[in-house]
Amino acid sequence: MSTDATAIRAGRYAEIGAIIRRDSTILIDRWAHRAAAEQPTARRVHHAVLLDELPEFLEELGNSLAEAGDAAHHCRVAHRHAEQRWHTGWSLSELIRDFRILRLVVLDYLDDCMDRSLHLAEVQAVGLALDEAIETSVARYVEYREGQLQELEEGARNHAEALREADRRKNEFLATLAHELRNPLAPLRNSLEVVRLSGDSPETVRRLREMMDRQVTQMTRLVEDLLDVARISQNKLTLRQDRVDLRDAIEKAAQMNAPLRESRKHALGLAVPPVPLPVFADESRLIQVFVNLLNNAAKYTPDGGRIAVAATRDGAEAVVRVRDNGNGIPSDMLTHIFDLFTQVDLGADRRQGGLGIGLTLVRRLVELQGGTITAASDGVGRGSEFTIRLPLMEPPAENRSDPPAAAAATVARHVLIVEDNADGRESLATLLGLMGHRVDVAEDGPSGVEVALAVRPEVALIDIGLPGLDGYAVASRVRAALGRSVFLVALTGHSQPEDRRRAAEAGFDAHLTKPVEPEELQALIADQLPKR
Repeated sequence: MSTDATAIRAGRYAEIGAIIRRDSTILIDRWAHRAAAEQPTARRVHHAVLLDELPEFLEELGNSLAEAGDAAHHCRVAHRHAEQRWHTGWSLSELIRDFRILRLVVLDYLDDCMDRSLHLAEVQAVGLALDEAIETSVARYVEYREGQLQELEEGARNHAEALREADRRKNEFLATLAHELRNPLAPLRNSLEVVRLSGDSPETVRRLREMMDRQVTQMTRLVEDLLDVARISQNKLTLRQDRVDLRDAIEKAAQMNAPLRESRKHALGLAVPPVPLPVFADESRLIQVFVNLLNNAAKYTPDGGRIAVAATRDGAEAVVRVRDNGNGIPSDMLTHIFDLFTQVDLGADRRQGGLGIGLTLVRRLVELQGGTITAASDGVGRGSEFTIRLPLMEPPAENRSDPPAAAAATVARHVLIVEDNADGRESLATLLGLMGHRVDVAEDGPSGVEVALAVRPEVALIDIGLPGLDGYAVASRVRAALGRSVFLVALTGHSQPEDRRRAAEAGFDAHLTKPVEPEELQALIADQLPKR
C-alpha cells in the first residue's frame, strides 16, 4: 500500500471491513442502480462485467481493510480484477466512472449505518483502496494498448511484405508471360517470311504449316489456361459433369501428353485396375487435370526419366498418383506449390517454361469436382508425387444391363416440374412430354409441395431458387411426406461441391446444373429409377 495508507493503519478498519463484507449484497444493489441511472444502456459494457465480479471484490476489500489496510491485499484485488479486462470492449472512461460510483456508494452507506462519523483517514483508506483498482486497471490498459499497437505494427509489416511479394510475383509473371508469348510468335513470323521468299514450294509450305500449327496450339493452350484461372476465380466456370470412368480419362491424357513425353525420351508406366472407377466429373476437365500433371512431370524431369501413373480404389474414393523421378520440390515450396504464378526455381535453366498457373488450375478443377490433391517430394533431385482423390459413384445394380438411349426413352414416368421461370418450365415440360413422360408442373415452392403430395410423382425436378419456399425446403418436405417413393432432382445454375452437399442434405437424389442436356436428363431418369 502507499505511504498515505501506511500512515492511517492505526485506525478502526476492522468494523468498516466487517460491514462491507456483511452488506456486500446491499452495496452491489445500490451501485447497480446508481451506475445504470448515470450511463446509457449502450455504454454499460464494463458495468455488466464488474457486476459479476463485485461479490469477490468487496469480500477482498473488506478483508484488506479489516487487516489495517494491508497494501499487498489491495494490490492483489485490483490486479486480479484488471487481468480480466480489455478483452470485452471496455473503455477507460467507463471503468473510472464505475469505480468512482462504487466509492461514493460505499462511503455513503458506511456513513448511514455507523453510529459515528467516518474519520478523514478512514475515508481516505476506502477511497485509496478503490483508487488502486482504477490505477492498476489503467496500467493494464496501457499495457494492453501497447500490445495492440505492436500487433498492428507487426500486421502492417506482414501486409507490406505480402504486397511486395505479390508485386514481385506479378512482375515475374508478366516477364514470363512476355517470354512465353514471344517463343511461338518468333517462329510464326519467321515462317511467314520464309513463305514469302521461298515461293510456292509444296514441301516447304507443308513443313511450315505443321510448325505454325504447333505454335498456334501452344499459344491457344496458354491463353485458355489463363482464361480458365480467371473463370474459376470469378465462379464462372461451367462444368458438364456426368458418369466418367477415371481409367478412360487417364488413358486419353496419356495420349495427349505423348508428344512432349517422347520428345524428352521419358518412359511412362500406367497402372489401372481391371474394373471401372466411376466418378461424377466433367470428362474434358478431368483429362485437362491429368494432362497438366503429366506435362508438369515431363518438363521437370531430365531427359530419359520415368513417369508413373497409378489409379486405385480406396474405400469410397478413387485415388490417382502421378509420380516422376525428376527435379523434385524443395521442402519450403511444398506448401506453396499450388499457389498462382508459383514455379520451382531451377536457377538460370528455364527450359521447362510455363507461367506457374498449371498446378493452380489443377487444384481448382479437382476441388470443383469434389476432390482433393496433395503434393509430396523427398527433396531436390528426388522426384515428386501428386495424389488426387475423387469420390466414387455408386456402381450400377448387379444383373442389370444398361439400356440403349432409344429404349430408355420409351420408359414412361410421372414427372413433376417445380420451376418459377415460365419459359423454362414450359419448354422442359414439352420436352419430357415428347419423350413419353406424363408431366405435372408447379410455379413456386408452396404449390410445388402441394402438387407433389397430391399427384405423388415418380420424379420431381425442383429448381433451387423458388419464390415462397426454396428448393431445399421443398425437397425436405416432399421427402418427409413421400419417403423414398419419389426421385428428387435439384435443378440449379450452381455446380460447386458445397451446392451438391446442400442438395444431398436436403434430400435430393441427384443434382443437375442448368442448362440441362436432354440426353443427360433422360439417362438419369432411366438409369436411376429402376434401382429404387
